Amino acid sequence: MERPFEVDLIEYPFTDRWLPYRDGYIHYLDEGQGPTVLLLHGNPTWSYLYRNVIKELRGEYRLIAPDYPGFGMSKAPAGYRFTPQEQSEAVLDLIRRLDLKDFVLVVQDWGGPIGLNYAVRHRKNLRGIVVMNTWAWPAKILPMKMFSLAMGGRPLGYWLQTRRNFFAKVIVPRGIYHAEKVTDSLRKAYTAPFPTAKSRIPTWVFPGQIRKARPWLADIESKLWNLSDLPAQILWGTKDSAGFPPEQMAKWQRYLPMSETEILDDASHYVQEDRPDRVAASIRRVWIRT
Repeated sequence: MERPFEVDLIEYPFTDRWLPYRDGYIHYLDEGQGPTVLLLHGNPTWSYLYRNVIKELRGEYRLIAPDYPGFGMSKAPAGYRFTPQEQSEAVLDLIRRLDLKDFVLVVQDWGGPIGLNYAVRHRKNLRGIVVMNTWAWPAKILPMKMFSLAMGGRPLGYWLQTRRNFFAKVIVPRGIYHAEKVTDSLRKAYTAPFPTAKSRIPTWVFPGQIRKARPWLADIESKLWNLSDLPAQILWGTKDSAGFPPEQMAKWQRYLPMSETEILDDASHYVQEDRPDRVAASIRRVWIRT
């Protein structure tokens, strides 16, 4: 199968893999050999987000990085609504079909709820978890609620996402602390998956779901105690303006008492872009601890 858009082969020098999903397909990376690590992205990113982590670790681990349907190079099946619940079901399908066992889960942004929905139900299949600037509970802080209303509502949010590709064009670059890393190649990699108004709808659905998925998020939170004995690494970018203050980090520390925390004062929301070296170090560290 051919890539639906071009991406810098130096930045993203990986073998494409495709998994049929209903009448669509999931694009994913499966790089390296060794202990398995599953890398989950958020909005509006895709497996490209983890490219530098994968390049550093593929001599030591087997790294799986999927693109959710509607993101990256994946194609959503007919009738897909791009909700986090559906994305979590797609990830579950991938885990089962690839027969992933005893793995470390790495999550950031919407990857948190999507991945934790699996984790709280399949604790025995996890060796550890790496958590970066994310959540897995109903939004209670004002910045997240306001963000959801503005970016995931109508008419402003819908217009910004579908007509201006606002998430990919504006929010991603602003969510990277090291401005020198925001190259033309990077900008293209994040805007290319969304060439039309229709293709950008998934980037609008996610922020609205911060409010609309409250019952689903509450259900995940009610089960987080299942992970109380899970070795965890919390990696937190303090320059995040996307509604993830240190209080959110502290909540993870309470829910994951077996965690170690590293605070990054030179990272924003997209920690994988700012400090891929520390993401790789966190993966190594959690494996050592297990």
